[in-house]
Amino acid sequence: MPRPGKKPAGEASNSNKKCKRYFNEQWKKEFPWLEFDYELKLMFCFVCRQALVKNKHGKADNAFTVGTDNFQRHALLRHVTSGAHRHALAACREQPVWDPPTPTEEDLKLPTRREVSPAKIGILTTVYWMAKEDIPDVKLGSLLELQKFNLCQSLLTGEHHHDYYTASNVKEMQEAIVKVLHDEDRRKMADSPFIGFIVNGTIDDLENKNLVVFATTMPPYDRQTSVIYLGSFVMPDGAAVTVADQIIELMNSFSVPLSKVVWLATDGSFLMADQISDVDAKLKPACPLLKQVHCLSHKGLLGLADCLIGIDYLRKYEGIVDAVYRLYSSFEDENNSLQELQAVLKSCEIDLSGPQRIQWTSILPAVEAVNFLWPTLVLLLEGEARESPVALGLCEELKKFYFVAFTKTLLDVLPVLQKLNRFFQTEDLDLSVFRPAVTAALASLKTQKTSNGQHFQEFLRDLNEHPREDIETESRFYYKGVEMTHCSKVHWLNFGHFKETFVLHVYKNLQDRFPVGMTDIVQAFTALFSPKSYAAQALDDIGNYGNAELNLLLSHYGEVVSRERARNDFSLFKRIIVSLSHLSFSDLCTQLVSIDSEMQKLFPDFATLASIALALPLHSMPFDKIVRVKELLKQSRGRSLKDEGLSSVVKIAVDGPTINEFDFVAAIEHFETIKDKQNTM
Repeated sequence: MPRPGKKPAGEASNSNKKCKRYFNEQWKKEFPWLEFDYELKLMFCFVCRQALVKNKHGKADNAFTVGTDNFQRHALLRHVTSGAHRHALAACREQPVWDPPTPTEEDLKLPTRREVSPAKIGILTTVYWMAKEDIPDVKLGSLLELQKFNLCQSLLTGEHHHDYYTASNVKEMQEAIVKVLHDEDRRKMADSPFIGFIVNGTIDDLENKNLVVFATTMPPYDRQTSVIYLGSFVMPDGAAVTVADQIIELMNSFSVPLSKVVWLATDGSFLMADQISDVDAKLKPACPLLKQVHCLSHKGLLGLADCLIGIDYLRKYEGIVDAVYRLYSSFEDENNSLQELQAVLKSCEIDLSGPQRIQWTSILPAVEAVNFLWPTLVLLLEGEARESPVALGLCEELKKFYFVAFTKTLLDVLPVLQKLNRFFQTEDLDLSVFRPAVTAALASLKTQKTSNGQHFQEFLRDLNEHPREDIETESRFYYKGVEMTHCSKVHWLNFGHFKETFVLHVYKNLQDRFPVGMTDIVQAFTALFSPKSYAAQALDDIGNYGNAELNLLLSHYGEVVSRERARNDFSLFKRIIVSLSHLSFSDLCTQLVSIDSEMQKLFPDFATLASIALALPLHSMPFDKIVRVKELLKQSRGRSLKDEGLSSVVKIAVDGPTINEFDFVAAIEHFETIKDKQNTM
């Protein structure tokens, strides 16, 4: 028998770093001849290894006799229809190799597939690539003509592809592609012991509020956490129940039990705390293990978006800053005095021509630039005030005490939230710092609620007071050579009350998003499954370590684990984890969950808890996809989600693998079935 190949085991050899593939145990049901070596991490064909039929070169080696790590379903499909496999079947049945029998359905365990022409594959790959690259559907015809001009063989074979494959049927082709992607999603969700949901909000070009829904899964066969884009839906104002209904409908469409849902992550874009509670109340009966967690996106800061609803001046302040950037974003002079404004627009990727309102109070560089350029802006506006009513009104607003004082307050508050954001956006999130990071941010905000921050203190110290000649009891105040307006002891007192209210809003908003109970659960998972946490303990004290955290998790998840067995196994579990200090939190959880792992069999209750931890949407992968979906919805060229084709395009762009990894034969079957049904109707 040929010795196994020497390729590194694990992920597929032809896969890229962003999309690793792993052996799927379910393939054994579909391909009865398939074997998998769990030590070598290679798959083999039992029939070919047994027959060892030599080819015309006198060799009996092929990928499935020496072992392959090309973990793709179509690699199996290619092999099962190959001459080598058919000859091996013939040899095993002691039939002549020159007259091999036609493989029966029992041998192949495959549904009968239609004959597929290269032209159809060529057209569908073009449609797929267009969706991945966000190219308009109407360009299909011209792209096909270009490929013919460049002598694309699949389109020049002389075969006349079916009338279905025309530019007018692009949406149906995209729908067929999405059906293939959803088949894979359905498998992952069915195999995953637990599932997390991520609900995010965005606004499209037509000002429609859209609900963007993702799911986090960890199938034991895949050894990899995945984030699945399930769809985007137009959401009526204030319809919190709609969110729960949409999640229930999605789970039913994928035939996944609601009891698997253990996490619900929301970003608070459209749902306030009371609305989120309504969602939780409706889902809880069907999802008894459900816990809520805040979901962060890369583009926004915590807390301030929701504060706009409760504090009127924030919206006015953002209007002033927005007017400054729109007026001077393209301003040029000899000294290039306002280059910081242009730099902010470029570095923060701010599109002033877009339909969405820009949340300037959440963009620290934008506030810093306005603060730095404030004297220059005032002078420029004063010079233009005689000829421009807009410049006059804007100049008056910038000189007010409230504007400058609130700018300084933002410079004190925003860095606190920015540090917390950066923590959640790291590639390999260290959950052991989760609770300390949230606690530190809350403590800093609590301090600023009762006392002034550094920037605000410096502002008050730099104010120069000059007694007024006309009114003895009042004074004029100057800051950086500019006379402030609406600036008096009374204004100071009023702003003090306003600042306290503002910081309190941010504090309570952050507290609502990271409740103590939630941070305690995350900390308990970290204590159990982070080898770094064990490394900090002395071996003599390891016996008492983690008992409180284990009891907390058992109180929440006692329905799916054996409490007594988990407590009895904990001592041995801890001593084994101490020896695995080289593993990260996710690596250890994956090791526990994987179907071929000895630890999964040895510690079944901790494997269950690890499955719940892996579904927790607190790593960077979902945030990257959320940003990508929002960009696609924003750049949809005036289309809304009511346009059925848009959702398919977004799904392909976000979740579609590389072209060489996609099963276009299955997509063609779906597409022609769709068209046949339409014609029948």
